[in-house]
Amino acid sequence: MTEHHHGAGTVLPQATTVVLALLALAALQRLAARRAVRRNSGRPWPTWRTASFVTGLALIAVALVPPAPTGFPAHMAEHMLLGMYAPLTLVLAAPVTLALRALPPAGARRITAVLHSPPARLAAHPVSALLLSTGSLAVLYFTPLYNTAMSRPAGHWLMAAHFLLSGCLFAHAIAGPDPAPGRPGVPARLTCLGIAIAAHALIAQALYGGFFTDVHAPIDQVRRGAEIMYYGGDIAELLLAVALVTTWRPERRGGVRERSRTAASL
Repeated sequence: MTEHHHGAGTVLPQATTVVLALLALAALQRLAARRAVRRNSGRPWPTWRTASFVTGLALIAVALVPPAPTGFPAHMAEHMLLGMYAPLTLVLAAPVTLALRALPPAGARRITAVLHSPPARLAAHPVSALLLSTGSLAVLYFTPLYNTAMSRPAGHWLMAAHFLLSGCLFAHAIAGPDPAPGRPGVPARLTCLGIAIAAHALIAQALYGGFFTDVHAPIDQVRRGAEIMYYGGDIAELLLAVALVTTWRPERRGGVRERSRTAASL
């Protein structure tokens, strides 16, 4: 749902690639769920988690598969879908937990080692995720970066990938059910979520009023896009707060290792 600057001859192959990739991910998730059942004595993988994963893939398809509207409002709708709504549903599907249950012990140990590595712990910290997701929006809209990215097909796809990956990272850091060694407690995560809410509101207001922004689009389009960001962001962040409350579990003795075992048993 964004403005495409490439010719019609490239749209169909790109759309086909996106659809095939999403179908492959859906098939991989289904295969992993079946293996998890076999490896855990018939214990079923929750159907609602599979539905959440498929919903996230569908939202990505809506955002990226043309035909789609053009202009800044469409770009902002894409940002909402890729950066906020799809990540929440994908994260709530607990893909890492599914992988830990589906893989043989050696593979599960490798994933656990990655999760405990310093780079992974740093990237999964709510502050780091906040800077990568919400903080990058200020760079995007308050510098020429948005105009540069939208002038090239590669720029659009890189921006879309950044929205999705950083959004997944933030949703995981705040409310993810998957193991997250080193993740701080609920008060710290709520603080980061509150900062994200305030930052989104301020950026949306700046876009609406034309303050400090550098977006080459008609004023009415920029204002409609700002409204989408303001109200759409509020709804998404409210859903993220609800997810944080519903996925929260009291701390147990044993620290990170105990929390990882608890999350892996979901």
